[in-house]
Amino acid sequence: MLKRLHFWAIPLSIGFLSACQSTSPQTTSAVATPEATAAPEVRVTEDSYRTYVTALASDAMEGRKPFSNGEKKTLAYLEQEAKALGLEPGNGNSYLQEVPMVEITSSPAPTMTVKGKKSMTLKGLEDYVIWARRPEENVSIKDSELVFAGFGIVAPEYNWNDYAGLNVKDKVVVVLVSDPGFYSSDTTFFKGRTMTYYGRWTYKLEEAARQGAKGCLIVHATEPAGYGFQVVQNNWNTSKFYLAPKGQDAYRCAMEGWITTPVAEKLFAAAGKNFQSELQRAAKPGFKGSSLGQTVSTSLKARVKHDTSYNFIAKISGGNQVQEAIVYSAHWDHLGIGKKNQQNDSIYNGAADNASGTAGLLAVAKAFKAQGQQPDRTVVFLAVTAEEQGLLGSQFYAENPTVPKEKTVANLNMDMLTPLGLTKDIVLIGRGQSELEEMLAQEARKEGRYVAPEPNPEAGLYYRSDHFNFAKTGIPALFTGMGIDHVQLGKAEGKKLLDHFTANIYHKPNDEVNAAFKLDGAVADLQLLYQLGRRLAFSKEWPQWKAGSEFKAIRDKYMPKQ
Repeated sequence: MLKRLHFWAIPLSIGFLSACQSTSPQTTSAVATPEATAAPEVRVTEDSYRTYVTALASDAMEGRKPFSNGEKKTLAYLEQEAKALGLEPGNGNSYLQEVPMVEITSSPAPTMTVKGKKSMTLKGLEDYVIWARRPEENVSIKDSELVFAGFGIVAPEYNWNDYAGLNVKDKVVVVLVSDPGFYSSDTTFFKGRTMTYYGRWTYKLEEAARQGAKGCLIVHATEPAGYGFQVVQNNWNTSKFYLAPKGQDAYRCAMEGWITTPVAEKLFAAAGKNFQSELQRAAKPGFKGSSLGQTVSTSLKARVKHDTSYNFIAKISGGNQVQEAIVYSAHWDHLGIGKKNQQNDSIYNGAADNASGTAGLLAVAKAFKAQGQQPDRTVVFLAVTAEEQGLLGSQFYAENPTVPKEKTVANLNMDMLTPLGLTKDIVLIGRGQSELEEMLAQEARKEGRYVAPEPNPEAGLYYRSDHFNFAKTGIPALFTGMGIDHVQLGKAEGKKLLDHFTANIYHKPNDEVNAAFKLDGAVADLQLLYQLGRRLAFSKEWPQWKAGSEFKAIRDKYMPKQ
């Protein structure tokens, strides 16, 4: 997923950071700067990071797809290196946590037929990308009515219901990406251009299912989605993973997927409507959805496999606060072997996404061990599976944690450490959530860095990596992204590097360790995260959610009162 961490570093001597306060979790503030102590000065080394990221992103790992031989190799490597570092198993006597999943491999029909006043035939992959969600071998969509349901949102707190008055049972709904705030100049309407959870495509599919729809097609648009349609196309004719349901299978749409904006424009025109006008209407209060007066037919064959993937968990046990923990997280999985590029390369190595973060777990763990001092709190290093399939591994961990949520101090997530070189800025994803932000700013200043605002909050990056599942359970979670204030090249050229990466490398076979893959920026990122985690591990600080955060009330319900 597209989210990343980016810093620069001056080789300063960083002392151990102790607690600034010793009060209860409900009252401790994390904004004061703790005083340094005489603990060893430790730096994350480029040599260690190079070793780990090169191995994890190698062709031998086969793209690290869950259920594949690449998964077995990845987990074996992580266990080997954890043992070499002296890390303890993090799940009882095991480094592994079973994650029961179902894999559904969809083979869609090459065309989709639309009938109405003006019939048309849509081409698979080019015009749409669909997949099966239910564990059924054959899925048939036969003359199902198309219904436009706006943004597909039911949000009582915003007094918004796109499904009000609509009967979509056994029909196919067409919904827009993002949420109404994206199209408003009012920053208080939803959250303005900052995406809410209701803008996430995963939410829209879930809500369509709750409404009884047989299928859901999301209209893709690059700016509000945050990525081009070519990223969606990676889902064509491939397998997708879901957590194995507990007890009775939860209802899901039989068909899920995306259509392009040009296709939506044709569909609406055939229905006697203007798509852009309907989009603007859907973004205003009082919108009412309606049938498009068309039916759609297509089919999918599905191969269903129930299997188990694994999260990897290692730890360094704490001392006098051993039951409390800081959790570093990263996802080890990527896309495996897929469509060949022009260079005839079919291995999606995922060097930045996310061999970088997984290598970072080992590099940070090595720094903790090198300091030669047991932390007060336990430090957990969690490498999760199936992030690329919808944050499934972290969802399973959040529902089945090895450290109770009441004892988990914070989550520091590492997803896509920069391969672009050193930058001065640190981009904060999801600004205004927790006191971890002030702690990050304090650590950044010590290294001559600064915190920059998220450049595209409308992309909803806060809901697109594994920290989000920690946040949903109330655990303060920090997530940062690639900066553009390049130390050597400046902001303009730094932005060009990031734009090039997003357009030409992200989720492609050429995301690999090569001459263009820079190590120094990632090492600087890791140093800062190590310092922040060490500060928490040797203290009694409990960073709090800020007033106004949607996660604060969740934490407040279960944390002990003073």
